[in-house]
Amino acid sequence: CGRGPGGCRGGRTDMALRCAASLAAGRQPRGPRREGTVRWSSAAKASAVKINEKASREKILTLESMNPQVKAVEYAVRGPIVLKAGEIEKELRKGIKKPFTEVIKANIGDAHAMGQRPITFLRQVVALCTYPNLLDSPSFPEDAKKRARRILQGCGGNSLGSYTASQGINCIREDVACYIERRDGGVPADPDNIYLTTGASDGISAILKILISGGGRSRTGVMIPIPQYPLYSAAISELDAIQVNYYLDEEDCWALNVNELRRALNEAKAYCNPKVLCIINPGNPTGQVQNRKCIEDVIHFAWEEKLFLLADEVYQDNVYSEGCQFHSFKKILYEMGPEYYNNVELASFHSTSKGYMGECGYRGGYMEVINLHPEIKGQLVKLLSVRLCPPVSGQAAMDIVVNPPVPGEESYAQFIKEKESVLNNLAKKAKLTEDMFNKIPGVHCNPLQGAMYAFPRIFIPSKAIEEAEAHKMAPDMFYCMKLLEETGICVVPGSGFGQREGTYHFRMTILPPVEKLKILLEKVKDFHIKFLEKYA
Repeated sequence: CGRGPGGCRGGRTDMALRCAASLAAGRQPRGPRREGTVRWSSAAKASAVKINEKASREKILTLESMNPQVKAVEYAVRGPIVLKAGEIEKELRKGIKKPFTEVIKANIGDAHAMGQRPITFLRQVVALCTYPNLLDSPSFPEDAKKRARRILQGCGGNSLGSYTASQGINCIREDVACYIERRDGGVPADPDNIYLTTGASDGISAILKILISGGGRSRTGVMIPIPQYPLYSAAISELDAIQVNYYLDEEDCWALNVNELRRALNEAKAYCNPKVLCIINPGNPTGQVQNRKCIEDVIHFAWEEKLFLLADEVYQDNVYSEGCQFHSFKKILYEMGPEYYNNVELASFHSTSKGYMGECGYRGGYMEVINLHPEIKGQLVKLLSVRLCPPVSGQAAMDIVVNPPVPGEESYAQFIKEKESVLNNLAKKAKLTEDMFNKIPGVHCNPLQGAMYAFPRIFIPSKAIEEAEAHKMAPDMFYCMKLLEETGICVVPGSGFGQREGTYHFRMTILPPVEKLKILLEKVKDFHIKFLEKYA
C-alpha cells in the first residue's frame, strides 16, 4: 500500500492541509511527532496559504448567479407556513411547551398522512408486482394476481425494476383508454394519445414546456384561474412565460364566467401572446364543479380564440353536492360535434393522488392529449424520454385506478365498499366544514361541491392588516401564522393561490378524521373570535 515510516502516501498532503488551517488561525503548525523544532520553509508556507485561499474562494452558485426563473418560483402549499410548522414540531419533540400538543397539517391534500386507509385491492396488485413470489401465495385473490401478471408481462424482464417506454407501459395505456371510453359513455380514446406521467404535475409541466415560446410581446401567455393551484404559477415562472389571470366569481360559488375569460384575454394581448387556457375541474382550492353549459362555453371560447386547453381533472371522483356531476372536457368536446372535436387541442390530466385512492407517494398519473400535430407528438415523446420513464410502481397503481375489480370478480365487493366509504365520508366532511365555517362571525365559506378543500373568506380588521404590513407579511399570511402559533393548525394563506384585491382567504383540507376535523374547526372558530377581539 506504499506505507513507510511516515504512514501512507497521503500523509504529506494531510500535513499541508493541517498547516494551512494552523496558519489561518495564527497558530504555529505542528509537524510529525518527533523531537526537535520543526522549521517550515517559505515555499511550504506559501503552499499552505494557497491551499487556504482555495478553500475559502467564492461560491460559483449564489442567489445572484442562480437561474432567476427558479428564484421566482413560489409554491405556497409547501411555503414558509409549512417550514414554521416543521420548526414547531421539532420544539414539541424537545419538550418545549406550547398551547397545543400536536401540529395538524391541514395544508395539503395528502389523504394517507391524514389517516385514510389505502384501498386493499390497489395495494395487493402493487405488492404482487413488486415481489412476484407472492403470486404463489393463497393470501392474494386471483383477480389481483391476474392484473399483476399482465402488468409484469409488459415490463422488461418481467420486473417492476426495469425501465419502460417513455410514454409508459403499453397495456396500462390501453387500460387508460378503455377507462376513458367507459367514463365518457363510449367516446373513443386512442392509447397512442395516452402518456403515463409522474403524477398529474409532471404532465402539466411537460405540456407547458412544449407550448411556451417567443419573446417580448410574442411571449406565450398562459391563462389560469384565480384562485389557482400554485403548480401553475410556479411552472409559468420557471419557464419564464406570462401569467394571465382570470378570476372565478366568489359571489356565484366560484363559477367560471366566459365574459371574464374574454376580459383577461383581451387585456393580455397588449403585452403577450395568450395561447393556453388552464381549467381546474373540480376546483382547487375552490371546490366548485363546473356544469355542462359552462364547459360548452369554455370550449367554444377556446375554439373561437384558438387556445390550447389544459383540463386538470384529478378530482373527478370527488363530487359531493346534490345536483352536481363531473363532466369531462373530452366528452363535452366530442358531443359538440366534429367542428370542435377535430380541431380543439386538449390535454386532460388524472392522478392516483386524489379521488378515493389518495396514493400521493406512488406519483402515478396520466394525460390524454388530442388533436396534437403529428410532428409535435414526436417532440413531446422526445421531451418525455429525457426523464426516461415515470415510476413503474406508480404506473401499476394508475392501472388499478382505471382497471378496478368489476361485478363478478372476487375482490369487487370489498373494493366497492372501501371506495364508497371514502367518498361518502368526504361528502359528510365537506358539508360539516361548510356549515361550521359559516357559523363563525367574519367567515364565509361557499359550498364544497367537490375536491377536498375549503377556501373560506375571512374578515381581517385594519389593525391586523397594519401589524402584518409592519412585519412585511401579507395579511392572510399573518393570520395563518398566528393560527399556527396559537393552535398548531397549519393552513395555507389565500395569497398563495391568488385572490381579488382586498379579500382574504385560507385553504384547508377536509381530510382529517371526522372527530379531529370537528376539533380543528372548533379551534379555528375560537381563534378567529379572539383575533377579531384583539384587533377590533
